[in-house]
Amino acid sequence: MNRLAREKSPYLLQHADNPVDWYPWGDEAFGAARRRDCPIFLSIGYSTCHWCHVMEHESFEDASIAAVLNESYVPIKVDREERPDVDRVYMTFVQATTGSGGWPMNVWLTPDLKPFFAGTYFPPSSRWGRPGFAEVLGEIARMWRDERQRVTHSADSLTERLRAFAATRPDGLLPGPRVLTDALAHWRQAFDPRNGGFGGAPKFPRPCELLFLFREHARTGDEQAREMATRTLEAMALGGMRDHVGGGFHRYSVDAEWRIPHFEKMLYDQAQLVLAYLEAAQITGNVFCSEVAADTLDYVLRDLRDPGGAFYSAEDADSVPPESKDQPGAHKMEGAFYLWRDAEIAERLGDSADFVRIRFGVRPQGNAPSDPQGEFIAKNHLFVSRSIDEVARMTATPVVVVGEALRAARRALFEARQSRPRPHLDDKILTAWNGLMIAALARAGRVLGPGVRHATGLELVDRRYARAAIEAAEFILTRLWDPSRQVMLRRYRDGEAAIDGYAEDYAFMIWALLELFESDGDPRWLEWAIRLQDRQDTLFWDEAGGGWFSTTGTDPSVLLRMKEDYDGAEPTPTSVSALNVLKLHHLTGHATFLTRAERTLAAFGSQVEQAPRGVPMMLAALSSYHAGLRQIVIVGDSEAEDTAQMRTAVADRFLPFSVVVPTSAQALARLARSLPFVEGMRAIDDRATAYVCQEFACRRPTNDVAELVAELELCATVVPDSTDTSR
Repeated sequence: MNRLAREKSPYLLQHADNPVDWYPWGDEAFGAARRRDCPIFLSIGYSTCHWCHVMEHESFEDASIAAVLNESYVPIKVDREERPDVDRVYMTFVQATTGSGGWPMNVWLTPDLKPFFAGTYFPPSSRWGRPGFAEVLGEIARMWRDERQRVTHSADSLTERLRAFAATRPDGLLPGPRVLTDALAHWRQAFDPRNGGFGGAPKFPRPCELLFLFREHARTGDEQAREMATRTLEAMALGGMRDHVGGGFHRYSVDAEWRIPHFEKMLYDQAQLVLAYLEAAQITGNVFCSEVAADTLDYVLRDLRDPGGAFYSAEDADSVPPESKDQPGAHKMEGAFYLWRDAEIAERLGDSADFVRIRFGVRPQGNAPSDPQGEFIAKNHLFVSRSIDEVARMTATPVVVVGEALRAARRALFEARQSRPRPHLDDKILTAWNGLMIAALARAGRVLGPGVRHATGLELVDRRYARAAIEAAEFILTRLWDPSRQVMLRRYRDGEAAIDGYAEDYAFMIWALLELFESDGDPRWLEWAIRLQDRQDTLFWDEAGGGWFSTTGTDPSVLLRMKEDYDGAEPTPTSVSALNVLKLHHLTGHATFLTRAERTLAAFGSQVEQAPRGVPMMLAALSSYHAGLRQIVIVGDSEAEDTAQMRTAVADRFLPFSVVVPTSAQALARLARSLPFVEGMRAIDDRATAYVCQEFACRRPTNDVAELVAELELCATVVPDSTDTSR
């Protein structure tokens, strides 16, 4: 066992028995490189990364390659999910020098941590047009020995260019509404009208794009914005991106039709997609969107939940095929847990097998294309190939019989799958990703909670989503908040909380607390949100240029203090924070929150204008800023029927530019300490009463649901911006 055996990261522990003499990132490794006067080989990945597994098996488990690494380098392993600050710096270098990036990410550094060569996956020997890892190691060792000055000069020059790239720039101009209208043209151009989604293969879910499109639909009435988002969500839910047996979504689709996924499941995808499906349900009234959201949350609560209430990070794509589970040292295969042979479908389902074959595109020869090793041959991945009506027609069976048979078949397949070797579970708990999931659960508690009945008839009458959100938030706030230093910690695993949090940990957790507050009105959530926002501003706010840095800048081993500017699989902390401080301003009235929102939007002004598809969450914040936020306060006993009716009237509608404050007569005094505008509000005639306000000026309170609905319709009124000519 090497040094990584002492670590908590599941990724580092996966490499603890490699013959490579790995170091974790830290002073011990840096000192060794200086003493030995040799370069550092830095390898960055994460525990559910398929190609990380491949490179480990091919190269890092190979004794001859390990000997070269140990002799000529100081090898360091980094879990990118624990240390996004380190990953971000060197990914910027990889993308700048190679034109692309990904994991595993392999970077060669001088002993003072300056990069001079990099790549992603290397095969052990040259093939597929890629240089062999052993040859690369040998050549770089030769260059370090024979051309040291050239190498160090290149490292110095490249590092200075990276510093210039990351340097703070002064605020620009705050963009006007016209920028939002123009930005939609970029999504229209990239939209795939046949398959949904944007661009061609591979297709990645980027829920923040959909959240922006929904807000622009709400702000302007643009029907195409709504259609692009809902068509994409429908395609993902019907395709192979979704696990039709166990629920949840896979990482991305390798094809343009959303049929065959890369099979890992990430917590952050589940959370953000739930938010998108809930918003689609509110906009369209389509019960299918609510069902997909609920099904995804049920997967998370079943398979990703820690006994303490928080949530694990991910499930791997790879596992041992069921037919090989009793073979010692059996080779893991991507998707093995999820794929089915036609004969197995027939054996498990009997008379219902034909329904499943037609519904999910199952074929005797398999429907999944072979990977380079031929592992998918004669296997099927389930995606919705035919509607239930088509299955009924093709089998001459009543629709109701087909529907019940398919539900029973899902249960049978789920039980059969439980006996298979499961993919690896990354059981570390990350504050940021838990923030996203808490936000999703809290929103679901409001939209799908007790007493909420949609026009389509869906009713969920339990409180499991709201309870789960509260339990997870309490876990984070009690185990990952360091009260002595007033800092949030990044990671919890195996009883240990460690690593000072980054801006995303604060931003995503504040988002979660605001969603919790809008869900149950408990003042403690708002108080925590304000407290965390103050700490985030102290640690990360860029006073010179606006926005929030990703790191505090106090770790000398992190070469660059960067400010993320791409809303990818996860939105940037600055984009989320812009939305957070806008909402905090419209709750508290504090001018500082509004100033920070405006300076952030101005700092990203040129980017939202010139490259809008890179910053959809920032555009969502800009949309909210120009729409203006309203306050909806409902005062009433949370257990009373009239209160439930009023909350339902709000929850049934997509009101992205309204802040909801559900409260009770008992909580108002404490709440008024944070929200002065609620002082004096009360439940009229001891009945639930709604106050609809804008800029803290409230219309006549009502305890009539019909009057509230009329007020809410006014909140949803579209205000055209066709006359706007500003940026």
